[in-house]
Amino acid sequence: MTARRSAGILLYRKANGELEVLLGHMGGPFWARKDAGGWSLPKGEHEPDEEPEAAARREFAEELGLPVPQGNLAELGAVRQSGGKVVTGWALEGDLDPAQVVPGTFEMEWPKGSGRMQEFPEMDRFAWFPLTEARAKLLKGQQPFLDRLVALAGS
Repeated sequence: MTARRSAGILLYRKANGELEVLLGHMGGPFWARKDAGGWSLPKGEHEPDEEPEAAARREFAEELGLPVPQGNLAELGAVRQSGGKVVTGWALEGDLDPAQVVPGTFEMEWPKGSGRMQEFPEMDRFAWFPLTEARAKLLKGQQPFLDRLVALAGS
C-alpha cells in the first residue's frame, strides 16, 4: 500500500526583519481544543497522477477561498508525518489578510455513531506567526519545513 500524499504551500513574509509564516488551524471537532501542534500549512491530498505543485496550488485556493499570491514557488522537499502521510511543501513569499479567508468545508458524522452528518471548516482560522511561535503551533511532522524555509529565505 502506498503512502497517502499531500502537497501544500508555506506562505511567508518578512515583517520588521523577521520571517513570519501563514498557518491554518485544523478544523473539525478533533482539533477544536488543540492549539500547540494543531496548525498546518494549507495542504491537501492528491492522487499519484496529479502533479504535486498543481495540487498545492489547488489546495491553497480551496482551503483559503483565495487565489495563490503571485510569485515563484520554491520547493521545500517532502516530510513524512507520524501517520505515514508524505507531504511535499513549497515556500512562497507573499502576503494576504487572514480576515479575507473563506475556508473550504468537509462533512463527517458527528458525534461519531450518531448517524448525523455535520459540516466543518477544513481549517477554522488562519494567522501569521514568527518562526519561534510557528514551531510550537505547527504539526511536529511539518516542522522541518520551517528549517528549510530559513535555509532558503534567511531568518
